[in-house]
Amino acid sequence: MVRKFCLSFFAVCFSFLVRAEVVDIDNAELARLVAAGVPLIDIRTAGEWQETGVVAGSKLLTYFDERGRSNPPVWLQKVQEVARPDQPLIVICRSGNRTRAASQFLSEQAGYRTVYTVKGGIRAWEKEGRSLTPATSTVAACAAGAGTRC
Repeated sequence: MVRKFCLSFFAVCFSFLVRAEVVDIDNAELARLVAAGVPLIDIRTAGEWQETGVVAGSKLLTYFDERGRSNPPVWLQKVQEVARPDQPLIVICRSGNRTRAASQFLSEQAGYRTVYTVKGGIRAWEKEGRSLTPATSTVAACAAGAGTRC
């Protein structure tokens, strides 16, 4: 009985030590982290990428499609090609709302320790007059994937 209690207590304490962290960041911090090499995943749709452009160096991996559907296990496989769970990563969407769901999934279910979310999303980045790169060539490459989402 005591052994069972000790093991349970240790498991709870250990889970707090490796607990994932979701951190809201502003655009200045986004620029600093990207410059430091932290991967940035843009989870918007291809239409949104084409409409506004993307932050240079972004990995374009749609989380919710145009109908609001997601397939977290398939999306996670693509994320794992960008960063391992022990590496920090940044998630951005249009306004910051979709990043909550994606970030919670990454931290709570996929074991990512540090996930940064961009407050205000690409809209805030654009509003500050920060540079965006056209996404046309990247979106074309995604479309060539024969039905796979980016």
